[in-house]
Amino acid sequence: MSYCLISLGFSQNIEKIVQLIKGESSHWLNQNQLTKEKFAWQDEYFAVSVSESMIENVRNYIKNQEKHHQKKTFAEEYQEFIEKYNFEKLKDKE
Repeated sequence: MSYCLISLGFSQNIEKIVQLIKGESSHWLNQNQLTKEKFAWQDEYFAVSVSESMIENVRNYIKNQEKHHQKKTFAEEYQEFIEKYNFEKLKDKE
């Protein structure tokens, strides 16, 4: 699992940025043969916006993600987040 904290410009959208991050990073990983098999990202991703006042909290969370995931899985954390903030899971594009 990977976390990314990014700042988007007004003309940028998250879907395009995620596509670029996934494409460039998987190309680099495969070119440098850092995995035994060909590396590929899963299709899904989870994105949420945060206010500028919360950026330091998010940075600290990302720094400590290994500790968080010793206590609960990503799936558990994701479900908890959705329930806590009343998010709706989006269905796959058809």
